[in-house]
Amino acid sequence: MPAKIIIILLILIIAVVVVYNFPIPTPSFHEIYEKGDKDTIDSLTKFREEVQLKELLVDGAVWNYVAVGEGAEAILFLHGMTGAYDIWWQQILMLKDKYKIVSVSYPPLDSLAEMGHGLVKILEEEKIGKVNIVGSSLGGYLTQYMVATYPDNIKKAVFANTFPPNDIIAEKNKGIGKVLPFLPEWVVFRVLRQSTEKNIYPAAGHSELVRAYMLEQSYGMMSKAQFVARFHCVIDGFSPADNKSLGIPVLIIEADNDPLVEKSLREMLKQTYPDAEVKTLHAVGHFPYLNKPGLYTQILKEFLSK
Repeated sequence: MPAKIIIILLILIIAVVVVYNFPIPTPSFHEIYEKGDKDTIDSLTKFREEVQLKELLVDGAVWNYVAVGEGAEAILFLHGMTGAYDIWWQQILMLKDKYKIVSVSYPPLDSLAEMGHGLVKILEEEKIGKVNIVGSSLGGYLTQYMVATYPDNIKKAVFANTFPPNDIIAEKNKGIGKVLPFLPEWVVFRVLRQSTEKNIYPAAGHSELVRAYMLEQSYGMMSKAQFVARFHCVIDGFSPADNKSLGIPVLIIEADNDPLVEKSLREMLKQTYPDAEVKTLHAVGHFPYLNKPGLYTQILKEFLSK
């Protein structure tokens, strides 16, 4: 092969490597949250500084989580595709005096079975028998899996801003699902930021907190490996439980303008669990526990205290 062609090939390879590994921007916490309410941002900062983050190794995967409160009953909070243990911090602060609360961050696990197994191990580590589970989006889907697979561990369940087992999401995202693992990390998170600005932020009533938290995740708080694994869990199928025969009370929380869960999936969820209590929130978007924390926590209190 002529030396000139070899040089061109080497230049192309180097160019591809450079583009693929282009660094993700890393704005400071202050820059990301500068438009948010000061008291709210101070509360999040204090929570991160004061609450101890625990680690548990389960089958080679490291789970990070917090466990606070000393109540007789327990709550397990499960976040969505874009989130972490502290996305629930406002609910945790408002409920920790009455409940023992566990909130997790998902490691990059590709199946609901692996996720469920890890959650059970965390409950065992914290000596929690039956638990109330509150899950939103992917977390709500995972909560359904937990009810179907580990009913003896569940006292009550909340399926929030989520969807039932279905083929719609996998079919609509068939193309992106195939290329997602191969896309550069900076491309994946740039698209996520665009979605935040175009869809999530307006639907949340232009909540600066929702915008900032989502942007922070895309600026390095979440890895591409975690994001890809969470996508795989979203399209991982299972057979839903008949919660009435199991005797597990279920609350469905939905938003009438959810930009990430279309109406047909919201209706399908209610048809899948016809005996569930339903709370429909208006014009709050996909993350009402962030932008409407008082209202959201009151709904949880009423359901869990019945």
